[in-house]
Amino acid sequence: MKLKTEIIDGCTASTYIAYALSDVATIYPISPASDMSELADKWASQGRKNLMGQTMVVRELQSEAGAAGAVHGSLSGGALTTTFTASQGLLLMIPNMYKIAGELLPAVFHVTARSLSTHALSIFGDHQDVMACRQTGFAFLASSSVQECMDLALVSHLSAIEGSVPFCHFFDGWRTSSEMQTTKLIDYEDIRGLVNWDKVRDFRRRAMNPEHPDVRGTAQNPDIYFQNREAGNRFYNALPDIVEKNMRAVEKITGRSYHPFDYVGHELAEQVIVAIGSSCNVIEETVRHLLKKGEKVGLIKVRLYRPFSKERFLEAIPKSAKIICALDRTKEAGAQGEPLFLDVCAALHSAGSSLPVIGGRYGLSSKDFTPCMANAIFGNMKSPSPKATFTVGITDDVTSLSLSTGESIETTQPGIIQCKFFGFGSDGTVGANRQAADIVGKNTDLYIQAYFSYDSKKSGGYTVSHLRFGKEQIQSSYPIIHADYIACHKDSYVRKFDVLDGIKENGTFVLNSTWSTTDDLERELSAQMLRTIAQKRLKLFNVDAVKIAGKVGLGGRINMIMETVFFKLSNVMDFEKAVSSLKENVKKIYAMKGDAVVQMSLKAIDNTIGKLTEIKYPDSWKEA
Repeated sequence: MKLKTEIIDGCTASTYIAYALSDVATIYPISPASDMSELADKWASQGRKNLMGQTMVVRELQSEAGAAGAVHGSLSGGALTTTFTASQGLLLMIPNMYKIAGELLPAVFHVTARSLSTHALSIFGDHQDVMACRQTGFAFLASSSVQECMDLALVSHLSAIEGSVPFCHFFDGWRTSSEMQTTKLIDYEDIRGLVNWDKVRDFRRRAMNPEHPDVRGTAQNPDIYFQNREAGNRFYNALPDIVEKNMRAVEKITGRSYHPFDYVGHELAEQVIVAIGSSCNVIEETVRHLLKKGEKVGLIKVRLYRPFSKERFLEAIPKSAKIICALDRTKEAGAQGEPLFLDVCAALHSAGSSLPVIGGRYGLSSKDFTPCMANAIFGNMKSPSPKATFTVGITDDVTSLSLSTGESIETTQPGIIQCKFFGFGSDGTVGANRQAADIVGKNTDLYIQAYFSYDSKKSGGYTVSHLRFGKEQIQSSYPIIHADYIACHKDSYVRKFDVLDGIKENGTFVLNSTWSTTDDLERELSAQMLRTIAQKRLKLFNVDAVKIAGKVGLGGRINMIMETVFFKLSNVMDFEKAVSSLKENVKKIYAMKGDAVVQMSLKAIDNTIGKLTEIKYPDSWKEA
């Protein structure tokens, strides 16, 4: 069956699968996992049916601890059950996770991996939460992209049912959870044929039932507790084979291949990085860039983190490897190394290998991880005396662990159009860019990637939208470094941020301001900005979007105006077709707010292009 393609984010991809294979979802919202809970609830309220022919039962509890307790109870009653969580919310589930795993119940937790509150609260992403739960007995399967969220969420549910072991399917909070990507949906009828329905029936037969009572939840003494704890080993020993089998089954209907450990790189690689999550995309892109330069480097992507299959991991390492670097997106204060580093060391030691292993930390609290950082890690591995423990992405002037990253490198595939938008939280910029990505995806053959970064304030804060468009699937899981198109939707930002940083030669710069003449711009812009504009020969445009929005009654909502400008100047698709699609979306999205709002938005679109001004600047700006 031909797979349907949509522009969705990681939360939507995971929920799509969870809904198909769950009778019940017990939830308590926490960012950025809330989108999964809300989507499941929305679909249930619309009467959407799962593979069992039922509407999912969605229940919100009073805390994450309550949600996990309800998962346990629901599973005990014979219902396939899921939940969605992150960060401290996941930690509140730990006591019940031990019980669910100990009783061999096939739950799947979908986790948008997020920072923990330590010295400070952070709502952003890393692996501190999932690594704090790796000892619970759950299996851990990691996705590194939106497409993988769909594919590996399915592997998680299939394997939990067949292996009678609960799964934590996790992916990077904000990066993968909120990133929009061109994604191929797996048809529910195709999924139906992959499910081991005999195992589902066995699970339901084991449910608590007064008609055939059994004993569970007992207290055990030293004479048998240890033995019974070890008796579960066979389920974990069998699980890697079950996961591998289900990966092959999913591959048959999707054409996409996964393994518990996937290697990419030179067949005779000497330096090999081991990593989990969205960083794998960045490292793989960097590896491909370095291979073209003749370097022998490689990457092992960890999919199945628990149980850690030593045999499969060792098979994935090239025989030519001279050094391994294990990268962790977490920090375990006081430990000899971070979790993945210790697992890698243990696997190599048990095999009698003397291959040196170094460990690095990166990306805590969604700190950007870029190709130049991956390149710096390979550089450290090649040095005569590599740092055995390091950080990358920060400047550590306290314990001096950080690597110097040097100049940025361009590793994105040729032909990709890269666009950045600086917005003000609540001005509609992020929503407009989501809509633009969706319109381009539905009306062209281009692959889309859209990522949105916020500060913690969200509404009223600083936002940057990153949109990429290309003819191949886009792998660049990091902010745009070299942009073809930059739009600044709030004029005061030109004094606060280097909005033109990284813009390409002959790129396009759009400003929302009242500054429509060269005299205005010479007065308001810094000399550095004027030089950049002239020296890079940028195409410079200005539009007073606030004035247009005010005249039609939209107040500060400039999203329709700036989206129209984007379609006019970016050349990602036919302008007339884009505007037609935009107007259709306006009628659908704003219909509930009344015809007056719809008409104001349509009028704003129609009034935009006539108010867009191209500014011809003098050569003297080059010497400003």
